[in-house]
Amino acid sequence: MAGTKTLLSWSSGKDAAWALHVLRQMGQVEVVGLLTTTNAAFDRVAMHGVRETLLEAQAEAAGLPLWKVPLPWPCPNEAYEALMAQACARAVSEGIEAMAFGDLFLEDVRDYRIQKLAGTGLTPLFPLWGRETGALAGEMVAGGLKAVLTCVDPRVLDAAFAGRDFDGRLLAELPSSVDPCGERGEFHTFVSDGPMFRAPIPVGRGEVVERDGFIFADLVPA
Repeated sequence: MAGTKTLLSWSSGKDAAWALHVLRQMGQVEVVGLLTTTNAAFDRVAMHGVRETLLEAQAEAAGLPLWKVPLPWPCPNEAYEALMAQACARAVSEGIEAMAFGDLFLEDVRDYRIQKLAGTGLTPLFPLWGRETGALAGEMVAGGLKAVLTCVDPRVLDAAFAGRDFDGRLLAELPSSVDPCGERGEFHTFVSDGPMFRAPIPVGRGEVVERDGFIFADLVPA
């Protein structure tokens, strides 16, 4: 018996990737695609700063079609919501029943997603919701997830963390004020390997730059 056809909100980072792993283990859900907002001006994943070529490699490794939602730059919230509404309408027209998110504990973000999906025909799913983030981060690392910090907010985390591997050593060195999963936006990641992928994605390190108040570590296909 087929599970609930689900589109997964995909940021290219560890929480989305781990959500895919968890959803596949659940059995009642069939993830049928990855939905990602991209910056149309720079051909990169919005906020994470990851090149679209690497995003496409993730979808290939996950064995899933990629649904890109190109956003203008700058992108007013009204434009974002209109484009997302179009994506939701397309999903429903293709028989998709739910949309899943890798959110962990931010109530306002969860409430916003529930509000925006109300009446669309898509049920919101939060497979990682409420997990203790220190234990969850450790579970990801122990489970074989490989990720790199691609974006750091230097107001709360030293810029030197940009470009580092998301591993046990990094978790041990994070300040206590920083969430181990970066859920408050302290950092963002790109996943190159893990149990949700058929094969690892080879990546090389590019330059580290400051842009719009954030520190970005560029990754390039290896």
